[in-house]
Amino acid sequence: MSRPADPVDSYLLRVLVTLVTERNVSRTAIRLNQSQPAISIALKRLREIFDDPLLVREKGGMAPTDRALALREHARRALGEIDAMRADANQFDPASSTQTFRIGSPDFMAAPFLAGAVERFRQEAPRARLMVQPLGAEYDYERALAQGDLDVVIGNWPQPPQQLHLSVLLEDDVVCLMSSHDRRAAAGLTREQYLAARHIVPLPYSQSQRGVVETHLSSLRVVRDGCVVVPFFEMAPYLLVNTDLVFTTSRHFATHFARTLPLTLSTPPFDFPRMRFYQLWHERSQHSPPHRWFRDLLSHAARRVAQSIQ
Repeated sequence: MSRPADPVDSYLLRVLVTLVTERNVSRTAIRLNQSQPAISIALKRLREIFDDPLLVREKGGMAPTDRALALREHARRALGEIDAMRADANQFDPASSTQTFRIGSPDFMAAPFLAGAVERFRQEAPRARLMVQPLGAEYDYERALAQGDLDVVIGNWPQPPQQLHLSVLLEDDVVCLMSSHDRRAAAGLTREQYLAARHIVPLPYSQSQRGVVETHLSSLRVVRDGCVVVPFFEMAPYLLVNTDLVFTTSRHFATHFARTLPLTLSTPPFDFPRMRFYQLWHERSQHSPPHRWFRDLLSHAARRVAQSIQ
């Protein structure tokens, strides 16, 4: 019996999924660690197989056709089945893995956390790849976890989504970070001073969730004056140095920057609940050996951060 022709292999399926998601040949090449000409050739082949342009040019970029969006969902399911068939249910060797692991996270944990995670990642899985996706109010991280675009999301919302698996990485006090030149820092802000002060606040990174600080202040029916809004948490400390601004954040984050900048930690006048940083993941990866290894790696990095501030 002759072998049936099969025009679609797993490589083309991965290119299809990534192309439709990224809507850009160059970004697809980067994500798949391929050359741009190789992705262009694969796109041409996919167009021939499915007799559809798949991606069409529009103002500002490219848009997937309806056929491409439907094919992406079929391809995702097929790739999931292929990966499950290839995976050993009990063994995972990080040293030989070429897998790409993807984290979704704001930069609200100090840099030593990610540095510790990358250090161990490179030691144990030198051939694997790590990608960090910033979260924003428009980014649907729950869908990204469900569809496999992310493996883990790091959050600290007071009410994490109940349908996702969770493990706590770090619990931390809330403090005020201020310039060392600010006379209010040494004595600590009173309630009246805190509410009268000008604050640095980060942009919201979820449409449906408020952060710990805003949630608690809202429960007390008080509002702070967020006169400077920044897109990144790690930008805030540098804006405090020669100003009268206040940044309310976690102790480990504040401690990290107070060690290198002329900044002072101050106890806030409100009894904020402790910040709880956790990792979230979808049921699809609950029992996956590579994902269990990766989650343990992140937990280990968080424990090192906790030990550094004790």
